[in-house]
Amino acid sequence: MDENPGSRLADVARLMRRSFDARARGIGVTRPQWQVLSALRRHEGVNQGKLADLLDVEPITVCRMVDRLQEADLVERRTDPADRRSWRLYLTAKAHDLLGHLRPLAEEMIEEAFDGVDQNDRVRLMATLDRIHQNLSRRPPEPMVSHG
Repeated sequence: MDENPGSRLADVARLMRRSFDARARGIGVTRPQWQVLSALRRHEGVNQGKLADLLDVEPITVCRMVDRLQEADLVERRTDPADRRSWRLYLTAKAHDLLGHLRPLAEEMIEEAFDGVDQNDRVRLMATLDRIHQNLSRRPPEPMVSHG
């Protein structure tokens, strides 16, 4: 292969994000907002630390984003019954409604991205990406400790 597949995947992901951003701007949503809302839709009830891990950002960054989303009545913080110092994050009805408007925009962008790609190739691509994800998600072996 002439090109690094990681570079190609990153480039395609960047173009998909840019295309979706242009669509989402029309309803007043920024990329960081839809990333947080989408992550919470999949992992509702997580704490801010776990959300930071999911988004691969620093906890203070998540705190600021959640502050803004809470001010916009899109996210609510609830105390964690197991740890009163921790907050669990939940989407509001307004956020669920907004995500309902974002879904058709995402589907439109995906259809544009896959224009001219055969359905069998789409299925194979997703299966291949799933396999790559599984391969890279495995925990690395514990480092060997030598005594001597």
